[in-house]
Amino acid sequence: MEITWLPNRAAGSLLHLSSLPSDTGIGNLGQSAYAFIEFLKKAGISYWQMCPVGPTGYGDSPYQVFCSSAGNPYFIDWKPLVEHGIVEDYELEPLRKLSAEETDFGSLYREFFKLARITSERFRKDCNVLEKVYGEFTEFITKHEKWLNAHCMFHSLKVINDEKPWWEWATDCLEDIEVLKTSSEYFFHQFIQYVFRGQWKLLKNFAEKNGIKLIGDLPIYCAPDSSDVWASPELFEIDLKKLTFERVAGVPPDYFNADGQYWGNPLYKWEVHADDNFTWWMHRLENQLELFDVIRIDHFRGFNDYWSISAESKNAQCGYWMKGPGIQFWEITKEKFPTLPFLAEDLGLISEDVHQLRKNASLPGMAVLQFAFDGDPENLYLPHNLNSSLVLYTGTHDNDTSNGWYASTSPEIQNNFRSYLNISGQEASWEMLRFSYRTVSPLVIVPVQDLLGLGSEARFNQPGISLGNWKWRLSTEQLEHLHLNCSAYLYEQAKVSGRLTKNLLKDSI
Repeated sequence: MEITWLPNRAAGSLLHLSSLPSDTGIGNLGQSAYAFIEFLKKAGISYWQMCPVGPTGYGDSPYQVFCSSAGNPYFIDWKPLVEHGIVEDYELEPLRKLSAEETDFGSLYREFFKLARITSERFRKDCNVLEKVYGEFTEFITKHEKWLNAHCMFHSLKVINDEKPWWEWATDCLEDIEVLKTSSEYFFHQFIQYVFRGQWKLLKNFAEKNGIKLIGDLPIYCAPDSSDVWASPELFEIDLKKLTFERVAGVPPDYFNADGQYWGNPLYKWEVHADDNFTWWMHRLENQLELFDVIRIDHFRGFNDYWSISAESKNAQCGYWMKGPGIQFWEITKEKFPTLPFLAEDLGLISEDVHQLRKNASLPGMAVLQFAFDGDPENLYLPHNLNSSLVLYTGTHDNDTSNGWYASTSPEIQNNFRSYLNISGQEASWEMLRFSYRTVSPLVIVPVQDLLGLGSEARFNQPGISLGNWKWRLSTEQLEHLHLNCSAYLYEQAKVSGRLTKNLLKDSI
């Protein structure tokens, strides 16, 4: 199969935007993001992968967002708003008092939105004040009306319904929709998305000029309490009269989880989507590709078959397999996006049918080196079993860091790891990087934590644990360390393993 977007050989790094250093409580689209791109260029790394960048809600997970097309308000950089006079520098003090070591989402929520709404009202008095940097405000609204109107209305209605999920809203609240379109809350969400997209465009242009491509991440399912589901309930398995979910997503019991997993995301009515050639999905992908060069599709298996659970039972064991849209979806997607700039997440216990769908759709899949050392020489993730259609990760956002993994895994797996790589195991993260770079995989992606040799204290997410995730932050000192002490060595590793793309060769810089 031919995968047109994959490089012959290249390297990438995984770092979510929230983990960048900043002085306002969370990583953002400001100076550190530009500095990280400069590091990637110096290190011979061509791709920057992030988690989803949508607006997070309860639980703070970037994989459960209020709108899959919107940007997270927390990611805006305040500095340009100060420079253009709609925020005073002293007003940022409450945000500057927030922890720089990790993201304190509770405190961030309390402080961020107070100042952001004040800023929005100032901007409302002169909507041209940011035009030279982010373009015309009215033009932005018109261009993105397909998702923006629903997103702004959804949040406006949430406010008057005490932030309850949409299926618990008062039945008469929809009578005020036309009035709400003129409200300060509706305008606020227009404003914040305008700033986010404007700042993102500048960052993406900078990345492109420096030879760096951005990889995004799109969960196959939408969060239950989201504008995606609220605005188009007919596309989901929802009882439209009772406004209740009928069937929801999850995975069945397996070797890793005897009870299975109950996710609770509403399932798609795929036959309804197919009737209009998956138009809703095409818009969703189009919006993501405005932000990113490549999109990782989480839980790709759901396009082949998916586990359908009764919403009433809330028991992952009480489900059955249903057929997804299959190759029809990807044939239509290719008509819309001929280069198919997508990466299929096909990890875990996957059937041959799923692998075949990925191959028929001409999409690359994923392999994770941490999963390779169970002692089975036929393990799909062992380097000698890899192929040129797989993107290799040392670990993902759901894994422990490589050093943390090695320290906590069983003695048997540690021994398999050392024996296979013929190493001591004293520097697990660097040994995995060096070996990954030398595999046949066309693209190798390494989390930043592994570039720094960090342990489990730097783990970003632990699936199945509801508290303490998504908080890890890169310090200013660690970012400087990457520049000063890691970039030259990483560049040399990319060079000797053939992973330097032409525009990152120092002779061409």
